Amino acid sequence: MRYENFILSHSNHPWTDMYLEHLSVLKGLSDNSVSAYASDLAAFLLFLDQRGRKLEKTSEDDLFLHLAVMKSNNLRARTLARHMAALRGFFAFALEEGLLAANPAEFLENPRLPGRLPGVLSQEEIVALLNQPEMTHKLGFRDRVILELLYAAGLRVSECLDLTPLCFDPAGPLLRVWGKGGKERLVPVHERAASLLKRYLASCRPEFAPFDENMFLNRSGGRLSRQAVFRNIRRYAVLAGIKQGISPHSLRHSFATHLLEGGADLRAVQALLGHADITATEIYTHVRTGRLVAIHMAHHPRSKKSP
Repeated sequence: MRYENFILSHSNHPWTDMYLEHLSVLKGLSDNSVSAYASDLAAFLLFLDQRGRKLEKTSEDDLFLHLAVMKSNNLRARTLARHMAALRGFFAFALEEGLLAANPAEFLENPRLPGRLPGVLSQEEIVALLNQPEMTHKLGFRDRVILELLYAAGLRVSECLDLTPLCFDPAGPLLRVWGKGGKERLVPVHERAASLLKRYLASCRPEFAPFDENMFLNRSGGRLSRQAVFRNIRRYAVLAGIKQGISPHSLRHSFATHLLEGGADLRAVQALLGHADITATEIYTHVRTGRLVAIHMAHHPRSKKSP
């Protein structure tokens, strides 16, 4: 059985239940994040059960063997790193709560991750994408505003869909956004996006006959789903002639990269994105460097690629 196909088919352990409740209630992690932790911990519990081992007696050898088995299943380095983060977090919690006398995951190291850079759209591709929704129809107008905000404010799709009309301050213009862990931040919005959002809230949103407080609604007036946004963006990308596969996060990546290419300070971009750690933002400096290298190779008179 492949580890990514494990499901919560066996009984939970009271310690892991405590930890997941801690993540949800005290840490304020999203349901999706807690579910991912639950899946990783369930995989480890199943591994222990198959070996006749108990969670209370977990050793370093158990952890290393578990990771070795996962590697033999050809899991990606990022998936392994996520598993390790879940195990490290759980055992640190168990130690802090006095459930264990020592932390068996103390010396657990992350696998080396590939230097994968996020997909970024050019400014021309962004314009083409934004122009695809049919704004004479309420669904198209809604989709155009969503696209504008994902790019203008660098929002995660979950942050965008969690917005309510009260989150928008047209005087700023600013958006009040709740990110990962329930952390609040204020994000400025440029005038074009703000103007479209004002029109949407004043005349378009009421056409959905809303029964939900969220800003962006489905045909029935309820909260729009993440899946719907993914589908719509991919459809608009095809219409715009964009060859690479994109997602809502592509607009967030493009927002950050274009700001840095325009001379924005890395710390400012970190604050706008809501990254707790600046290392999460530094990947965009690699994107910028890669583009500079490409430009240099294409246009410098001494470059072999020059005409």
